[in-house]
Amino acid sequence: MALDGIRMPDGCYADGTWELKMHVTDLNRDVSLRVTGEIHIGGVMLKLVEKLDVKKDWSDHALWWEKKKTWLLKTHWTLDKYGIQADARLLFTPQQKLLRLQLPNMKHMRVKVNFSDRVFKAVSDICKTFNIRHPEELSLLCKPRDPKKKKKKLEEAEEEALELEGPLLTPGSGSIYSSPGLYSKTMTPTYDSRDGSPLSPTTAWFGDSPLSEGNPSILAVSQPITSPDILVKMYKPQSLLDKAKINQGWLDSSRSLMEQDVKENEVLLLRFKYHSFFDLNPKYDAIRVNQLYEQAKWAILLEEIECTEEEMMMFAALQYHINKLSIMSSDNHMNNSEKEVDEVDAALSDLEITLEGGKTSNTLGDITSIPELADYVKVFKPKKLTLKGYKQYWCTFKDITISCYKSREEAHGTPAHQMNLRGCEVTPDVNISAQKFNIKLLIPVADGMNEIWLRCDAEKQYAQWMAACRLASKGKTMADSSYNLEVQNILSFLKMQHMNPDPQIIEPITTDINPECLVSPRYLKKYKNKQPGFVRDLISARILEAHQNVAQMSLIEAKMRFIQAWQSLPEFGITHFLAKFQGGKKDELIGITYNRLIRMDASTGDAIKTWRFSNMKQWNVNWEIKMVRCFFFYVVDS
Repeated sequence: MALDGIRMPDGCYADGTWELKMHVTDLNRDVSLRVTGEIHIGGVMLKLVEKLDVKKDWSDHALWWEKKKTWLLKTHWTLDKYGIQADARLLFTPQQKLLRLQLPNMKHMRVKVNFSDRVFKAVSDICKTFNIRHPEELSLLCKPRDPKKKKKKLEEAEEEALELEGPLLTPGSGSIYSSPGLYSKTMTPTYDSRDGSPLSPTTAWFGDSPLSEGNPSILAVSQPITSPDILVKMYKPQSLLDKAKINQGWLDSSRSLMEQDVKENEVLLLRFKYHSFFDLNPKYDAIRVNQLYEQAKWAILLEEIECTEEEMMMFAALQYHINKLSIMSSDNHMNNSEKEVDEVDAALSDLEITLEGGKTSNTLGDITSIPELADYVKVFKPKKLTLKGYKQYWCTFKDITISCYKSREEAHGTPAHQMNLRGCEVTPDVNISAQKFNIKLLIPVADGMNEIWLRCDAEKQYAQWMAACRLASKGKTMADSSYNLEVQNILSFLKMQHMNPDPQIIEPITTDINPECLVSPRYLKKYKNKQPGFVRDLISARILEAHQNVAQMSLIEAKMRFIQAWQSLPEFGITHFLAKFQGGKKDELIGITYNRLIRMDASTGDAIKTWRFSNMKQWNVNWEIKMVRCFFFYVVDS
């Protein structure tokens, strides 16, 4: 019903009404309504639908204010309360929109996402659809653009070539939520702990979800890279500054997609963001483990994280092993009979694994004393323009302190050096072939960081001291129950890098290895002057040699070892950003991990200064001037 009144020069009418302009995106149609400031948002939408007179389900639609970049979701609020006047232009648009999502395995899925929800809630819904536990580990990242590629047509062609569209998924639709099979205690989806294949009927948890069509475990199966051209075409950051620019693309978890200018059908990357993971249980997390493995694999192949040549060959051998077992498991897991598992025993076993990572020893040690380490260790304190090398000391490691003595006989006297490792940075520097087992320590002091290097003589000594240093940096001693497990993990990581001395047991080189798809391009460039066939055979031989150390692993164990080895790399968990310090005139490089903030040298990546979050007194943010203030204090142990 039209309202009568005289139109004034300001656009209002003498009866207090004014024209509100709206655009209906589904119909591509502009509509004007005569309203007053006292009408509520729900009333505006009702009047709009009545005026459109189109039979359609409008329940998913809401009003979007373009100028303010905000959704008008509080339907009981009036136009006056929102501050909407005659100059405003609103969009009447669906909240559920199509998004092309690139998963960590680089495959694309078309997903309908609520563009009015906060990103945190949207990611949670996506992870429920994909059956990924702990969605708080993930977030959405804008697709990085290669600055070297200026022609949009070439970029679009590349995108289409790499894209593998999956089915259309709508979080919250079908019986994936109505069924108790997703996270219930009795029908939680279970997987074979050896190969990650489903043990119970997949329809019990996927229900009517599109994922149940065709191969329901597609997200839990690793797909090998089929051509080296894929690696060549993909964008690889060339420096730490490039990595920092990529990380500028993380979406704000507290704001919606529309508020951050995300368009319908845009490509976003779903990635594990924080590099700090909750328990990984092979029985329930086959999809999560596989996607985490895929993110680690691509991070290494695209040189987003540095590793040595020996480590690269170990990663390549694990990839080769996983690819072979993935093909075998996809062929055989449908023929496997279901295993009857006592639920109580399984729950107790899972709890034991979750708490401590495995069974404990039947014999208890002396819990009244804290274990100590004492051995000859070479110590080096680098300084500018110094020519001095390592000096051997008799070192004792007690609690979280290393004491260095000139000889074993002086161990009861005053130490020549003493280091408290609480809050320090621990970085490995290992080369198996050169028998180099170094531990780099950056110890926080009032005026910066003290750099100390420790050199061990053998793998066992290195594993013990490295594990003790890592625990001490967190304020824990060797009495902690995780110490022995940490030692074993380090030893197994070193063992996987060993080259097998017996060439007779190496399987013959076959064409299915495809080494160009298993190692990063940087290591292929080392042999650029050699003939391609020779290079292929040489790298294939090294991969097969390293494969002997992992050949007996199951599929899920190999993926877990790959993830653990990725986590053991020195640069793991550091996310780089560009920031300007107060008083500074140019952007500087900072690194953020789950427990500390690092000021870094942009050219070398070395830590200039480190602040641990455990020493933070307070912090505050000023969004208007985009400034973060952090206040830290130093803990001085007596």
